[in-house]
Amino acid sequence: MNERGTKNLVEEAKEYVVQAIRGVGDVAGAIVDATSSALVRALKGTRATGSELRALIADTITGTIQGVAQVGGEVESAASSIMVGALRGAKQVGKTGIEAVSATAAALVKESAEVGGDVGRTAKSAVEGAIKGARDVGMTAEQAASAAASGAMIGAGEISNTALDQVRNVVTKTISGVKVVITEPFRSNEAQRSQERAG
Repeated sequence: MNERGTKNLVEEAKEYVVQAIRGVGDVAGAIVDATSSALVRALKGTRATGSELRALIADTITGTIQGVAQVGGEVESAASSIMVGALRGAKQVGKTGIEAVSATAAALVKESAEVGGDVGRTAKSAVEGAIKGARDVGMTAEQAASAAASGAMIGAGEISNTALDQVRNVVTKTISGVKVVITEPFRSNEAQRSQERAG
């Protein structure tokens, strides 16, 4: 996707959220609906997979977070609603799965940091949203929690080691009654980073 397309997608998602939040009293419901609509619009008709799919999801989530921040919403608590909306939107266009959950969580954490949010609280909220939305997309709560936690750690790792530590401290615990297990591919990347820091 070119830079112009990315910018338009971010702005469009942001506008969806701003209008939705301003128009209703149920902020959480408005965020779910706006995120879902924006993601459907971004993914509909595309055959994107892999990095292209992750980029489309990331751009949509970036715009959504910016919209929440613009209207004075708390990004950290909104992450749960954004995750639920992203899962619903991805399901509508047949793009559900671990990759969609992980990409959404990574984008939530990265953009939360950009707008001054608490990455640890955002990561926890993203995992909570994944757990809430898991059944709707044919995943177990454990699968969704693991994918969201792994994605949150990937996003935090792209910010800084401090952010990674903050997120790790939150997502490696039981969240909403679900024991979160970080997937092995991330563990090996994390071990490699630890060795690089030590060496």
